[in-house]
Amino acid sequence: MIIANAKQLAIGYKGKTLIKDLSFHIEQGQIICLLGANGCGKTTLMRTLLGLIPCIEGEINVAGKKLSEWSPTELAKVVAYVPQATHIPFSFNVIDMVVMGRGAHLSFFSMPSYQDKTMAMETLEMLSLSHLAHRTFDTLSGGEKQMVLIARALVQQPKLLVMDEPAASLDFGNQIKLLTQVKALKALGISVFMSTHHPQHAASLADDVILLTPHAPVLQNSPEILLTPNNLAHLYGVKTTDIQAHFHAYSDNNNEYRQEYEHH
Repeated sequence: MIIANAKQLAIGYKGKTLIKDLSFHIEQGQIICLLGANGCGKTTLMRTLLGLIPCIEGEINVAGKKLSEWSPTELAKVVAYVPQATHIPFSFNVIDMVVMGRGAHLSFFSMPSYQDKTMAMETLEMLSLSHLAHRTFDTLSGGEKQMVLIARALVQQPKLLVMDEPAASLDFGNQIKLLTQVKALKALGISVFMSTHHPQHAASLADDVILLTPHAPVLQNSPEILLTPNNLAHLYGVKTTDIQAHFHAYSDNNNEYRQEYEHH
């Protein structure tokens, strides 16, 4: 089942087209990683998919219905958004932050119910975050904040989770924890559409990758087919030999770590 797809899409803002002739699809339970250089239109694509900015041309369908036919409240029951962990100007408790994700399921004047709060706590427990429930959000580490934002999105009970560079600014350990949780979402039947600057992350968890290059055809296929040195060099504007050298060093470091780990 296809949960979202775009046909002949042109995206941009303030009359400026960043990408055109963009077509892609996201199947239920599929992890799609979006790669592209800074300024290529990744965030604009995500904001367009969320209905926050209109597409210039083409059409987006979500759960079998045109995006323009969804009300913001109803769309929030199907698609949830996880931004990069940023500063929140208010000192909300973590449990209250997560309960906010139930807003799409509440009427305008209603308050969160006991069931809503229970769902929020169960989601924190699923992500091994229950010990943070009564901490204030602004006291958390970057990795903890990112996981809380994921919890807030999950209580919306979405079919599609859109994540904007969730590993940005996370240390190596928190990146591993994040990727593990993203893989777990697939087991729940949730589709994940995430942007990343780490081809290694895409290679380790994506069913498909999308390469977004201005003034070039948009490519969607498996990581094995698309994440080649030539494609990545073209994507990021560097030499193929530089990409090969980087991956060779990455592979050597991994092998050294693995040998040291097995030795101990």
